[in-house]
Amino acid sequence: MVASPEATRFVLVTQAHLFKPTYPKSKEKMIGPSALFFHQGKYHTRLRKLVQNSLSPNTLQKRVPHIEAIAISALESWAKRDEVVNTFQEMKKFSFDVGILSIFGQLDDNYKEELKENYCIVDKGYNSFQTILPGTAYQKALSARKRLRQILDEIIFDREEKKILEKDLLGHLLNFKDEEGKTLSKEQISDNIIGVLFAAQDTTASVLTWILKYLHDDKKLLEAVKAEQKAVYEENEGGRKPLTWAQTKNMPLTYRVILESMRMASVISFTFREAVVDVEYNGYLIPKGWKVMPLFRNIHHTPEFFSDPQNFDPSRFEVPPKGNTFMPFGNGVHACPGNELAKLEMFILIHHLLTKFRWEVVGTQSGIQYSPFPVPQNGLPARFWKESSNIKQNFCALN
Repeated sequence: MVASPEATRFVLVTQAHLFKPTYPKSKEKMIGPSALFFHQGKYHTRLRKLVQNSLSPNTLQKRVPHIEAIAISALESWAKRDEVVNTFQEMKKFSFDVGILSIFGQLDDNYKEELKENYCIVDKGYNSFQTILPGTAYQKALSARKRLRQILDEIIFDREEKKILEKDLLGHLLNFKDEEGKTLSKEQISDNIIGVLFAAQDTTASVLTWILKYLHDDKKLLEAVKAEQKAVYEENEGGRKPLTWAQTKNMPLTYRVILESMRMASVISFTFREAVVDVEYNGYLIPKGWKVMPLFRNIHHTPEFFSDPQNFDPSRFEVPPKGNTFMPFGNGVHACPGNELAKLEMFILIHHLLTKFRWEVVGTQSGIQYSPFPVPQNGLPARFWKESSNIKQNFCALN
């Protein structure tokens, strides 16, 4: 285990070629062995570039109104239910829908529902005990994974049959040719689509859930962030005009809250690497085949780099942190290529939540649970309502 900025940079950046990503075989089988984050070298570089190109600033700017529509729809559905919801589970649905948008663009609703149904089964079995006994979560997940591949093959066939040229991720994967003119196989395309869905969902949903908890627990901060978002809301004629990419890039306090939430929660707490040769670092030998675990959480919670690290204080990000001390999306060639999309989702949902809705956490939720990423206890049970609604009054009257 390495828990210093220097050692982490050595493993993930300067000498990254000496260490390869390593995951349990059951995880590789579930997602697909051709997914980019299981690889390094030329194949990884090519796939990573395709993902980055599909999430370029120019592409994301065009996605803003579509993500905005998904966020508003999600928030309205929570408010209409007039019941306690599991915030984390609802955030997962939101981030999944945004992931589908980024991968496929405007996908047919039937395909979308089939993907969601089978992906949820895979998600439940992903971290379960590896056994192929009938009826177990793992066995059900393997079966659902096969169905996902079949659905993706149908979507790919439709896209090719209609000769549709899109700049979404699927379009970039289908149009790729290497210097020898070779294209990606259907298996490679499917594995990478499923891999991106996994990478896009739980992490973003976890951070959003923590943001809601931290804001709920600090009313003064909540009002300050709300004031910043209300100013944008009024600039858009009381919400009649859509949010713009430029506006999401000009929300300094909201951005600091996002950064501090990622530091405090450290949703990506660590990563695994394996030495591909004998490696020497500061007089220590790391034998070939040994696992190395950079600990992001430890660095994020070290007083030397972040004073009073257990205190939620967005103002600490008024000054940029020291290099290699803040790595919420990892570091080096395997850092998350979708980090700008994740932040865009957060800005958009926070904007509409604070300008049009309210929420109340139900019960005392001070603990942390892992699923496998850290989330507030019980997924942060909460009740949501529209700002103009009297639901809160009714709820309070009942208590």
